[in-house]
Amino acid sequence: MVHFGAKKVGKVVAGFGGSGVGQILVAMTAALLLRLFSGPGPAMLPENEADNDDNEMAGDGDGGEAPPAGKVFPMTIRWRNITCSLSDKSSKSHCRIAYVRQEDLFFSQLTVRETLSLAAELQLPEICSVEERDEYINNLLFKLGLVSCADSNVGDAKVRGISGGEKKRLSLACELIASPSVIFADEPTTGLDAFQAEKVVETLQQLASDGHTVICSIHQPRGSVYAKFDDIVLLTEGALVYAGPAHDEPLKHFSKFGYDCPAHVNPAEFLADLISIDYSSSESVYSSQKRIDALVESFTQQSSAILYASPLIKKELPKNNIKFSKKIIVKKKGGWSRQFWLLLRRAWMQAFRDGPTNKVRARMSIASAIIFGSVFWRMGRSQTSIQDRMGLLQVTAINTAMAALTKTVGVFPKERAIVDRERAKGSYALGPYLLSKLIAEIPVGAAFPLMFGAVLYPMARLHPTLSRFGKFCGIVTAESFAASAMGLTVGAMVPTTEAAMALGPSLMTVFIVFGGYYVNADNTPIIFRWIPRVSLIRWAFQGLSINEFSGLQFDHQHSFDIQTGEQALERLSFGGSRIRDTVAAQSRILLFWYCTTYLLLEKNKPKYQKLEPPPFEHVKPQPQLEPLENDQPPLIEQAKPNQPLESTEIDPIGPFILEGAK
Repeated sequence: MVHFGAKKVGKVVAGFGGSGVGQILVAMTAALLLRLFSGPGPAMLPENEADNDDNEMAGDGDGGEAPPAGKVFPMTIRWRNITCSLSDKSSKSHCRIAYVRQEDLFFSQLTVRETLSLAAELQLPEICSVEERDEYINNLLFKLGLVSCADSNVGDAKVRGISGGEKKRLSLACELIASPSVIFADEPTTGLDAFQAEKVVETLQQLASDGHTVICSIHQPRGSVYAKFDDIVLLTEGALVYAGPAHDEPLKHFSKFGYDCPAHVNPAEFLADLISIDYSSSESVYSSQKRIDALVESFTQQSSAILYASPLIKKELPKNNIKFSKKIIVKKKGGWSRQFWLLLRRAWMQAFRDGPTNKVRARMSIASAIIFGSVFWRMGRSQTSIQDRMGLLQVTAINTAMAALTKTVGVFPKERAIVDRERAKGSYALGPYLLSKLIAEIPVGAAFPLMFGAVLYPMARLHPTLSRFGKFCGIVTAESFAASAMGLTVGAMVPTTEAAMALGPSLMTVFIVFGGYYVNADNTPIIFRWIPRVSLIRWAFQGLSINEFSGLQFDHQHSFDIQTGEQALERLSFGGSRIRDTVAAQSRILLFWYCTTYLLLEKNKPKYQKLEPPPFEHVKPQPQLEPLENDQPPLIEQAKPNQPLESTEIDPIGPFILEGAK
């Protein structure tokens, strides 16, 4: 991994290196356990971002106000093996840390400007003026080089949007909204071509020169990218091979051991080959491992006495940039209602602008209605039409539920990753998000069942009254929302889209079996009597049957023939039931799935380890930087091998201090 630091200040780190139902229930349990025990491990985030409950930024005594929007608050970070702690002895303020993930996840139907604007409204509620917020976003767009694509949709695999390099810079822009002191970037050039990768690194270099401390990991950089590094750390299988300035210093270090970089060869490629194990043969594995062990041992002996650090440049910062107070500051996210309206606007735009998905769903709804209408074309009132009606109503309930379920489980796991990231930053709470998502999808979600019913109802010649048609559409719409809520629960339960696509239909199959058509409710085994009560397909089928058969007269020739629709309902064990009962049951099922989704998302939210300040009272006086000959960077002398190292307070922007293994 290669790490970046502030210009001539920060450290940049680099490294190369029985029964069907029983089986379904067991699979559900295994999937739930997998989700619970395979969640993300603890990561390093500051207190003010890790605590989403009250977002209180606790300190060790005095508190400090957050810097004004757009102002960088410099910090010092000390590395002690793999433990990262914050330290800044020049002030008692809190700091902000940004983490840019390797995968760029955004709402695809929003433009670049809309993405940043909504992020600013959620993270910076103190900027109330629209003009100030627009100016802030415009400055950010210019700073990250996103002006040319500011009004373009972000896009995804289905819709063409901005390029990979622009998405990576948009990720940086979203993290820079809160003016973080430290930026961690996880392989920011992954998936980019050489040109886009260099542009991203240039952006990181500019951010470092502006005062941000930038640390990122990167694999196999091109020569022009390597030339932009300030300091690097080379790691091979967790072992430290080199830590210090970049450019020619690593080459000089390894040349002392007889490893010279050939002319016109990318130094990064040379270093990667030097510290990598060659698995082409047993002899090459042995020789390369022996070489690496020798290099690690050599640097370990050297680093136990000295440690390289970039030279510091003294510069004056305006005194009015940062104001401090004696109170502990609580980061305000804005009220519940404000979060709800902002999230509702975003969910509304995402739902209505998703043209490809909406077109596919509309075509599938109409095509399914035409197919079913052709099979059950203009049913009459004969005795055989009773079975046809029941079959049509059952496949209607199944088709509506499966369409809503598959759409949700195919989208929500990816959206959940975005929500987890935003909630980790404390942008909003979970309640406003789920409520806004439900309300925003009502118009779009209701349109497709209405299309389906408008085509199917006259083709099959179901009960020909306008009120019955309205109830038919209302029942399938309520079922669609209940199935979508169930899809949210499945998506919150499992870690990936593939697992959700496997679990969702399997769970729905159980509800189909107990949907009221294949197994009569009165004949259901006692151990399974609870399943029909929670089966959304059963309640939809019951409501559709009551709506269709009530008051219907059939042709009959024998006394044992079914003469009325009420008799048919009695055979289905639906006698005495009302449509309002089925709608109420569907509403309870929807509420149950939404509450379950809330609990799962709250249970499985990312957990972060809080950063704790080091015990400064036990730190001995700091060593001084001493210039070396031949313009080499200064060395930090250690009084004792195990004594922690601190940077000298020359500049308010503190460097990264990398300590050797204890």
